Amino acid sequence: MEARLLEIANARSGDKNDICNIGVLAKSPEHYEIIRKQLTPEKVKEHFKGLIKGEVIRYEWPAIEAINFVCHKALDGGGSRSLRMDTLGKNFSSHLLRIEIDI
Repeated sequence: MEARLLEIANARSGDKNDICNIGVLAKSPEHYEIIRKQLTPEKVKEHFKGLIKGEVIRYEWPAIEAINFVCHKALDGGGSRSLRMDTLGKNFSSHLLRIEIDI
């Protein structure tokens, strides 16, 4: 069965220059395993369809059932240079929570 990530996780995002990080926190240990297996850097980059132009690196934090994605070249130059609506990457987490995964 497919569902949005929102149903099994929470997320938060922010910026450092042209790098956006997205932290995804599972709502349970079982949900963490689903997220860990399915939410790959490639899937995250594809979900943002051209907004992330650099590498996506994934860091796992099993002790807190979380995964952090560091997305390079994701903010069109960063807060002071970008003409995008979300120059600080605050909406990236909300957008990622819309991704469909198998549960």
